[in-house]
Order: sequence, then C-alpha cells, then structure tokens
Amino acid sequence: MDAKLYDAINSQVTEEYAAAYIYRHLANEMDALSFPGLCEWFTAQAAEECDHAQKFAKHLIDRGEHVKPGPIQIDAPAIEGPLDAFKAALEHEKKVSEQIRQITRLADEVGDLESRPLLNWFLEEQIEEESTVGEIVDQLELVGADGSGLLRIDARLAGRSTDTTV
Repeated sequence: MDAKLYDAINSQVTEEYAAAYIYRHLANEMDALSFPGLCEWFTAQAAEECDHAQKFAKHLIDRGEHVKPGPIQIDAPAIEGPLDAFKAALEHEKKVSEQIRQITRLADEVGDLESRPLLNWFLEEQIEEESTVGEIVDQLELVGADGSGLLRIDARLAGRSTDTTV
C-alpha cells in the first residue's frame, strides 16, 4: 500500500473515533436537556462511528498493515438545544465527507484500486448521513421552540438501535 494512502486511511480511523466522541458529547447534552430520544439517537450514532473506524482498520489489517492510533483532538461544540446539536452534527458530517473525498482522490492518484470498494461505500454512506441529519435540522427549524413539536421529534428519534455490525 502506498505510504501516503496508508497514512490517510490510518488517520481516518482516528477521525471516526473522534466523531464517536463528538456524538457521545451531543448525547450527553441531550440527556442533560431531558430529551431521551435525541440522546438515544446520538448514542446510536456514536456506536455507528466506532463501526466506521473499524471498517477502515479492518481494511488496513486485511492488507497487511497495522493500525496506529493517533491523538483525538476535538473542540466540543457548545450546545444550548437540539437545533444546536444537530447543526453541529451536520457540520461534522460535512467535514467527514470531505475527508473521505480526499482519501478517495488520493487512492485514485496512486492507483490503489483495492481501496475503491471501501471508499465507494463510505461516499454513499456520507450522502445518507448528511441527508438524515439535514432533514432533522430542517424539522427542528420548522418547530422552533414549540415544546410539543420538539417532544414529537424526540419521540420519533427514540429507539434507534445501537446494535451495529462491521
């Protein structure tokens, strides 16, 4: 495997764990604000990000490489309510989408065809992630400070399974 591509994929393992850390932070904030459904949604999202990290790690391992964790560096966003939390989540998903695009460009540049199935999966996954979170942002903006609307969204997002598989 090309050294630059290895470094990029290895770094993405750490970035996915950082995403999980951010989502756990957002889950804690929603729990503190008494939105148990939103807390569950963010908790499940954190578990999914750990699965994403493992997908990248498994790709490296399957290709005879070792995963070398890097430091997790994040600035936990300040959250005043659900809309802030989901806007922060959307911005983070956009950041991750660009990271995946950069890795994909690098894989193409070095002619690493073996990485394309993994990267194509992640490119599609990021479209879904941004769409899902964007829809929730739109709905939260629509209901504004309406308590009954917020509680309906909270109830709808409750019960998301945290049982994920690699």
